[in-house]
Amino acid sequence: MMNKEQKKNYITEMTNQFENSKAVMVTHYQGLTMPQLDELRSKMREHGIVFKITKNRITKLALEKTRCKDLSNLFSGPTAVAFSEDAIMSARILSNFAKDNQNLKLIGGIMENEILDQEGVQNVANLPTLDEARAKIIGILNASASKIVSILLARSKKMSSLPTENSETKPKE
Repeated sequence: MMNKEQKKNYITEMTNQFENSKAVMVTHYQGLTMPQLDELRSKMREHGIVFKITKNRITKLALEKTRCKDLSNLFSGPTAVAFSEDAIMSARILSNFAKDNQNLKLIGGIMENEILDQEGVQNVANLPTLDEARAKIIGILNASASKIVSILLARSKKMSSLPTENSETKPKE
């Protein structure tokens, strides 16, 4: 049981996390064991993501003062929240973990200022990360550049093998 001071501190801490995180993913974790929760926390910590089990009533009070206030209806039952700077990585880790552990349910979230439902979180999980997108773009640019160079080289080779006016032999009269 929390005393008044602890509740105030909790509300302040949660308000700060909701305000300062670019992505917030809300889950239900009923049925997960402590080792499973520890494993999930560990995976998330590797990417700088905070995964926190919440106290719903007090968390709703913290939500009232933030840009995430529209998420308050998701806070019922055993709820945990992932706070991160990278919505894609957060959603991907949670989605992959939920595939292996059916007791973890993704129920929604927020990315920047966009509210996500369950399907929205899955869609975000399937997006490429910033590094993956950069790698794809570089690959496309490299492929295009090499194709252009090979086309230009082929044309110049073809042009150099064409006979010129001076090199043509004149028919004898």
